[in-house]
Amino acid sequence: MTPVEDHPLRYKLANELHARPFPSLEAPCTAVFLAIKQTERAAGRDRVRDLEHLIDLLDRHGAPHPQPGATHYSGEIGRHVLKWEQHTEFVTYTVFTRGLSARPFDPAEFEVFPGEWLARMPGVRMTSALIRVEERPDEEVLLSNLKDWFVPESLAVSEVLDGAAVVASDFRINPAGHMRMAVFVSEGTGKRRAGRIVQRLCEIETYKSVSMLGFAKVRSLSPSLGELESQLNDMMAEISSGDARADETLDVLLQTSAELEKMIAQTSFRFGATGAYETIVNQRIEVMREQRYNGRQTFAEFMMRRYDPAMRTVTSTKVRLEALANRAMRAGELLRTKVDVARSAQNQALLESMDRRADMALRLQETVEGLSVVAISYYAVSLVSYAAYPLASAAGLSKGMLTAAVTLPVVGAVWWMVRRIRKRMH
Repeated sequence: MTPVEDHPLRYKLANELHARPFPSLEAPCTAVFLAIKQTERAAGRDRVRDLEHLIDLLDRHGAPHPQPGATHYSGEIGRHVLKWEQHTEFVTYTVFTRGLSARPFDPAEFEVFPGEWLARMPGVRMTSALIRVEERPDEEVLLSNLKDWFVPESLAVSEVLDGAAVVASDFRINPAGHMRMAVFVSEGTGKRRAGRIVQRLCEIETYKSVSMLGFAKVRSLSPSLGELESQLNDMMAEISSGDARADETLDVLLQTSAELEKMIAQTSFRFGATGAYETIVNQRIEVMREQRYNGRQTFAEFMMRRYDPAMRTVTSTKVRLEALANRAMRAGELLRTKVDVARSAQNQALLESMDRRADMALRLQETVEGLSVVAISYYAVSLVSYAAYPLASAAGLSKGMLTAAVTLPVVGAVWWMVRRIRKRMH
């Protein structure tokens, strides 16, 4: 059989689809989740530092290292199981531990990450969560736990994956600095399904938190954007009324347009990432196939009331910013057209003035030429008269008659000569 040549990336791309399997979890257990992100230029960060930080944690437990350039890792660290993932802007650590602490959401559970190691992390905490996974109790006990563990006003509860589990969270940060989530696994639910549920909860929390950075960016831009919009409206009013000087207004308008383009360049990545993260959050909630539990709001309803308005604000601000940039561009084009028309009129007036001056110069030249004919003729007549005086005596003519006789021929000859010279010059 003739061998078939594969694309160099065929196996790598195919394996990427299976590179991050869901964890297998058996209730009761605890999941401790941490997401780390750099505050500036996170997408272009030095990813080697992420691996070095992971290896530092692994070395503390004598665990094997990941492959060079790895973007994910899963392995045991002591009595825990660690799942590490590297994403475009952030890195996530999830540690699974069998059994439950006596105190629900005990801050001591987070001590699986050493304090010294946390102090050296390459970035800051974007979010962290304590997830309690236990077998689903009777409804009365479950409702009592929800009442004791979460803030009723913000609590979201739903039955997911066709009754496989009940999930709950109030999406509030507790005094220890962590989100709290609970998963009550129904009898007969497999380990992988339980692991998928916990993984979805971690992803919902992470992408929700990171996408809210877009909302924070919008709030910081709002004053500047409002000022630029006001300036643009004032300039458009001046352009319409014709009161403003076109050149000065064009300079200000170009500055406003440049500022808007700068804002677009600074926010394009964040707005694009926010839209992508919002889509992931909604998809993760959708695939859990929520059903209402005991009349409580679902995760989707919580997001619709609290999260979606923030995302719509980001989207509307993006549209507003692009619209302002387009308005400034169109206004600049109109104003440049107005300036060009005004300059064309000035040039036309200048050309007309030059034509008039050229005509005046031509007339002056003709006048000078006429005077020069007179002057030359005067001297020519005098010279001819002096030359003909001896002949005048022989012919019996007086000097006056001789001068009169030669004046017309001499003037005609001078005029003809000047005219011929002028024709040759032209």
